[in-house]
Amino acid sequence: MTVAEDWKEMWKQTMGGFQEAIHNGTPRSWTRYQKVLNVLNRAEPPTGTTPKEVIWRKNKMRVYRFTLPGVEVTKKTPIFMLYAMINKPYILDMEPGNSFVEYLLKQGYDVYMLDWGEAGPEDRKNGFAEYILDYLHKAVERVCMYTKKEQVNMFSYCMGGTMGVMYTALFPERVKNLVVLAAPIDFRHAELYNSWLNEKHFDVDKLVDTLGNITPEVIDFGNKMLKPLTNFVNPWIHLFDKVDNEQFIHNWRMLNKWVNDGTPFPGETYRQWIRDFYQQNKLIKGEIVLRGRQVDLSKIACPVLILTAEHDHIAPCNQTRALFEYISSTDKTEHNYPVGHVSLVFGGTARKQVYPQTYAWLSERDE
Repeated sequence: MTVAEDWKEMWKQTMGGFQEAIHNGTPRSWTRYQKVLNVLNRAEPPTGTTPKEVIWRKNKMRVYRFTLPGVEVTKKTPIFMLYAMINKPYILDMEPGNSFVEYLLKQGYDVYMLDWGEAGPEDRKNGFAEYILDYLHKAVERVCMYTKKEQVNMFSYCMGGTMGVMYTALFPERVKNLVVLAAPIDFRHAELYNSWLNEKHFDVDKLVDTLGNITPEVIDFGNKMLKPLTNFVNPWIHLFDKVDNEQFIHNWRMLNKWVNDGTPFPGETYRQWIRDFYQQNKLIKGEIVLRGRQVDLSKIACPVLILTAEHDHIAPCNQTRALFEYISSTDKTEHNYPVGHVSLVFGGTARKQVYPQTYAWLSERDE
């Protein structure tokens, strides 16, 4: 049974209790609870609907090219979107009018996206070397070949931002501009995570050796425990309180679908993510080495835009903006917004501020 199904079953049981009370003449809020149950029983809303085609694939990974009818490419450098390995990347293309992909297409950009797919047992031994050198690098090379361009604009979000930074340090000749959205960089600034994941009491080897790939439920639970009241309780209180607001219900259902649509974390990559990044903070120390190649952040000299969310508990602002301390770029910009981790790319602030300001920054550097 999934997390969503657990919640749904709980609400059904709750409904049964209130229905019995209704027959006895109480309470008056039964209709509202019934509406909530109806919301939970609706079919999932469509997501990721911008037209796209697969231009390259390797095993489970796909590289998409997006298009819109009647919209032409006018910008010189294509955008390569890279998201984390623990959720589906359609958070960047939720629906028409709420899509970073759609917005950039309408501004004349040629937009591509890497979809990691869902790791299976056969992928459990894949680490960062495999995913960055054998998958990400070859995907960028394919986009360059497809577009007949030498470089891409690397647009990287969350853990994808960490990987995008690593890629840019290893292959600076392929990245014209680097956009980093809410990405963990300096892991000293992840205080609560660091307490939980301290190697004195968190045995990552035992976990990976036991489970292989780490299930999405484990990752989701850990992220939500950073703010348990906000993540476990508030969404349901807000749903009950605003069940008559169709726009709220629509957005709630969209995000609820995406949050519960996690993917397995490849075991060896998870092991390295915890040990080398959270426990030992090797990225900023220049101690990440992939097949003999050092990930040296000082090799990044291209223009860099960092987008941070003031209320982000997944990747606190200081954890992301620390990147500026270690790169050689002179063209460095940060935009900070009064939102949380996901609202940086979905919702009113994203549509009205983040999308247009990101486009403006990229457009000024589309030489």
